[in-house]
Amino acid sequence: MSSFHKGALFVGLILLSLVSVSSLAVDKTGYYGYGSPATAVEIAGWDIDVRPDGTGLPEGNGSVEDGEVLYEVKCAECHGSFGEGVGRFPVLAGGEGSLTDQRPSKTVGSFWAHTSTLWDYIHRAMPFTQPESLEDDEVYSLTAYVLYLNDLVEDDFVLSKKNFTTIELPNKANFFPDPRPDVHNIRCMKNCKKLEDIQVVSIVLPAGDNGAVDTQTQAAKEKALQPGELVYNQNCAICHDAGVGGAPIIGDVADWIKRAATGMLTLKQHAIKGFTGAVGLMPPKGGFLNISDEDVNEAVEFMVESSR
Repeated sequence: MSSFHKGALFVGLILLSLVSVSSLAVDKTGYYGYGSPATAVEIAGWDIDVRPDGTGLPEGNGSVEDGEVLYEVKCAECHGSFGEGVGRFPVLAGGEGSLTDQRPSKTVGSFWAHTSTLWDYIHRAMPFTQPESLEDDEVYSLTAYVLYLNDLVEDDFVLSKKNFTTIELPNKANFFPDPRPDVHNIRCMKNCKKLEDIQVVSIVLPAGDNGAVDTQTQAAKEKALQPGELVYNQNCAICHDAGVGGAPIIGDVADWIKRAATGMLTLKQHAIKGFTGAVGLMPPKGGFLNISDEDVNEAVEFMVESSR
């Protein structure tokens, strides 16, 4: 009898404990009963966007003069000393009056609508290999210098939170809210084109023939490329054509001889898994994780062969 009461008491204590734990879980944030509300400091770490009216801008300032020095060190390698762009990296200056051309040049001065986009992009994503590493005054300085490259400010200009909204980009008036209504098409229509007859291409449509693309000619050109060359052109050239972030430049025989001395297997493993060397950083597959190991291997072989 006594033993029975002790057992019942023990079970009762377990049930009470489970109820208590359950009650605590209900009080916590999250469907599964864990987590906590984000603090103001945690939110501030993510809430770094800047809006056209200046909302989100920190205190600070930066001159065109200081921006030029920073730009040469941190930006010119990819964007060119005058914002002309290197290789496939974006052109930042020029292009005025080109938006109606067949191949418009969409730069800060010719196309962008708001200075806040420029400030926010530099702050959030630049430099390419060290995003969010710039101080606020450095971002102001770089923004001022890019504006200067586009002839939007004078060489003695100092950009600050106070005068930020006075800078209006030339193409601002050509941006407007989308007036089209939010509608939903009927999913199935009559006489639909067969899926197997639809061809999707990722090349610029040539002029003439109503913009038609000769897919057979394009396929023949791609077939004529060396193994790995197409992969290189689409994924690797962005860094290895210009040596971005310390990447070995294709065709630099002296540099590639040193690297090839480690063995082709090592080079391929570094390209697939990523590698940090004495100079430069190689992200796994160059950041294009969608391509196969075989494609990466062929691209490495192409680069080595092209650098003998």
